[in-house]
Amino acid sequence: MSPNCILERVATTKSTNDDLLARWRAGELIDPVARIAHEQTSGKGRAGRVWLSRPDDTLCFSLAHPFHKSPNELSGLSLVIGLAVIAGIAGALGMSEASLHQQGLRLKWPNDLLLNNAKLGGILIEGGQSNPSSPTWMVIGLGLNLHNAALITNSLQGHSTIGVAALDQLLPHQKPIPDAEFIWLKLIESFEKHLAQFEQHGFAQFKDSWAQWDAFNGQSVCISGTGKEPIIGISAGVDDAGALILRQQHQSITIHAGDLSLRVQS
Repeated sequence: MSPNCILERVATTKSTNDDLLARWRAGELIDPVARIAHEQTSGKGRAGRVWLSRPDDTLCFSLAHPFHKSPNELSGLSLVIGLAVIAGIAGALGMSEASLHQQGLRLKWPNDLLLNNAKLGGILIEGGQSNPSSPTWMVIGLGLNLHNAALITNSLQGHSTIGVAALDQLLPHQKPIPDAEFIWLKLIESFEKHLAQFEQHGFAQFKDSWAQWDAFNGQSVCISGTGKEPIIGISAGVDDAGALILRQQHQSITIHAGDLSLRVQS
């Protein structure tokens, strides 16, 4: 990571995203800040959901990053972060991305990591621009399961409708995964590389790469959101802005990320 990124480690906090958002709103952010917590007591997922974490078994951190673009020019950011997480995992585990793909690692539009259709991690991006002459600060949060998928599943107590996966399932039996601190630093390094490319080129440069990791391409899916009628169609990849292309009987429509849920239509 570049020398001007501040690394912060705390034992416990409610939410690393909320911590950094509060500083942004107070005008206190100057350089990028990466903040990791051993335990988050009120971690957040998208659409107001709770991200439940177990100390020692999950990696939870946030990165506050300034962009010299308006918020509406940052479409596709969550998809780029998904690719950055994959590259960071490959670097941390000393594995090739091709090997991770072969073992079932995938990205679910717009912000989840899946391992054989079980949830390995989730991305939450918040932030904005205080005025048109200021940078756009985005706080990028990642929750990643490291160990003990079964115990994490038990702790969810009905909060999740899909299975849970953990990073240690990618390694041969009884081979320990690296220290969480090492994984964190590898992820931050990957974030920096991908964000620099995204700032310069936008999402279009990543479109083909993302398609290789698309969990549901070609499958019938249902898009639902609070107070909205479900939309059903065939997932047909994403466009140059990172919007999901949904193929229906007589038309194709684009779905932009928001408080939406995507699931396979049975």
